[in-house]
Amino acid sequence: MTRTMSTTPTLTADDNLTAQHADASPDYPHLEHRSGAQRRRRLGPGRAIPASLAVGPVLLVALWLVTSQLGLLDPDTLPHPLDIARTVQQMWVDGRLPANILASLNLAAISLVIGVALGLALALISGLSRIGEAVVDGPVQVKRAVPTLAIIPLAIIWFGIGDTMKIIIIATSVLIPVYINTTAQLKGVDLRHVELAETVGLSRAQFIRRVAIPGALPGFFTGLRLAVTISWTALVVVEQVNATSGIGFLMTQARLYGQLDVVVVGLLVYAVFGLAGDYAVRAIERRALSWRRALGN
Repeated sequence: MTRTMSTTPTLTADDNLTAQHADASPDYPHLEHRSGAQRRRRLGPGRAIPASLAVGPVLLVALWLVTSQLGLLDPDTLPHPLDIARTVQQMWVDGRLPANILASLNLAAISLVIGVALGLALALISGLSRIGEAVVDGPVQVKRAVPTLAIIPLAIIWFGIGDTMKIIIIATSVLIPVYINTTAQLKGVDLRHVELAETVGLSRAQFIRRVAIPGALPGFFTGLRLAVTISWTALVVVEQVNATSGIGFLMTQARLYGQLDVVVVGLLVYAVFGLAGDYAVRAIERRALSWRRALGN
């Protein structure tokens, strides 16, 4: 008796899953297929806009230009943008603007590095130790509640009116957002990651390097963005205290002589460097957190 061989191919489990997925697609078009290809999400914010950070400022400048050109904006309130551009050119040619910009950048950069380092160190101490939290968190919260302007008189008495006082004021202002956001992110690290680190036998140093710091990076970058802005805000304040150089000094001198255009130039310099700093931190954050799948990505 001849046995008839079946010509029907045998389906594997993967084939069955693929077939079921294909059959289900027409009935459930809303299901996402994990094929690796990017798809536009209906509930998401949409695709990223190139140079989106500059769109808002450009629109503000355009509004400023239009209202000035139409005579809706009084030049005694805010000079015409073209007049500001001529002032910038004149100040750049005579050397006042680049010299004072370099002085402000130097002060802000030194203070920012010191403040960020201190904020990160204090966050690790407070976020990874109950004793550290008890010792560190209270004084930091006290500093957070005291305005920068209120500290300046005491800082002048203690440290004088030189750059040391200014660096201390800016650095202590900068460390607050770094500390707050990094500590909050550290305390939000998934407990399962901690248990896994204990299971594989990581040391304390390895745990901090491989688990704690990577887990705290999103909060750290949020604090860093705020710190960059605060460094320029605090710089405005300290550069008006017996300063001999810097954008704040330039603005103070212009205020005394009624030079409104120079004051506006100083404000624009602060705005440009603040925006550029925020853009740089965002770029570093995107590179460092490229592994993260989130709505903002």
